Amino acid sequence: MRALRTSPGPAAAYAFRLGIVAGSAVGLAVLGLLYWYELLTPFVLGYVLVIVFPLYLVLVAVALSVWLGYDKDSTALRPVYRTKESK
Repeated sequence: MRALRTSPGPAAAYAFRLGIVAGSAVGLAVLGLLYWYELLTPFVLGYVLVIVFPLYLVLVAVALSVWLGYDKDSTALRPVYRTKESK
């Protein structure tokens, strides 16, 4: 018997957006505090903002997508068929 999978609704989309905004705000606040207390130099802060912060946001998005039901597994895949064109 196949498992019944429902797609996430508008509440999940709103929660995803809110989670990304909250994750961004928390991440930037932590970076600001680290810079304020002089634990990060301007060069390191720039590196973290350009390289590490986008990776952090990807991890936040992955965690939110799994939690809210946006993740897909192999049962969600369908075979793709190409129709033969007649000449």
